[in-house]
Amino acid sequence: MDRVKDLASKKAAVIFTKSSCCMCHSITQLFYELGASPAVHELDNDPYGRQMEWALRSLGCNPSVPAVFIGGKFVGSSKDVISLHVDGSLKQMLMDAKAIWF
Repeated sequence: MDRVKDLASKKAAVIFTKSSCCMCHSITQLFYELGASPAVHELDNDPYGRQMEWALRSLGCNPSVPAVFIGGKFVGSSKDVISLHVDGSLKQMLMDAKAIWF
């Protein structure tokens, strides 16, 4: 859990993913299209990936990826991020966290 919190706090936007996850790719692309450059941590390519996956599940992220943090705070998984994008608040959250500047 400490590793997840540490990585999540190092950048304004952080996404925990797996390389084989299509929704992870879609959420990452959405952030890029909004002008953000998130830190992307692929759990299947990290030696501590399994432990981080369990930590994400304990935060309520099920499935465990994608798990999105903005401004160091857990936002949720793909359905949460898509809902925020549809209602227009995702962009504002990214601006408030200084992940984008327009």
